[in-house]
Amino acid sequence: MLLHLPIAILTTLSPIPVADTVPKFDVARECHFEGGETAVFDRCSRDEATALEKLQAEWPQFADADRSACLTEATTAGFASYVDLVTCLEMARDVRNAEPNSRDALARQSTRPSQPEVNVVDKPD
Repeated sequence: MLLHLPIAILTTLSPIPVADTVPKFDVARECHFEGGETAVFDRCSRDEATALEKLQAEWPQFADADRSACLTEATTAGFASYVDLVTCLEMARDVRNAEPNSRDALARQSTRPSQPEVNVVDKPD
């Protein structure tokens, strides 16, 4: 949970505007960076196209803060990847959905069962 704190802080300070539509990346450039073989390029292109389709279908369900943070992460070092973007967004969504459940589980774990009372009988001296 604390691992995402820096991302949350950075997204509030991020100058990158979050659009209501999926960003456009140069997939060919990304896939050429992956490797020179045709088979590698084709596999990369298919993976990126599949990730783009998934993003187009699910984009509205992701939180704006997650979109901003993941967009920054997916476009690091001048390269952009739909696969990286969708992976980041899915992980962020899963963390958001798991937080209430993990808090409840943590609360149940932290409550100790009550100790049985022990009756102490005074013995005469």
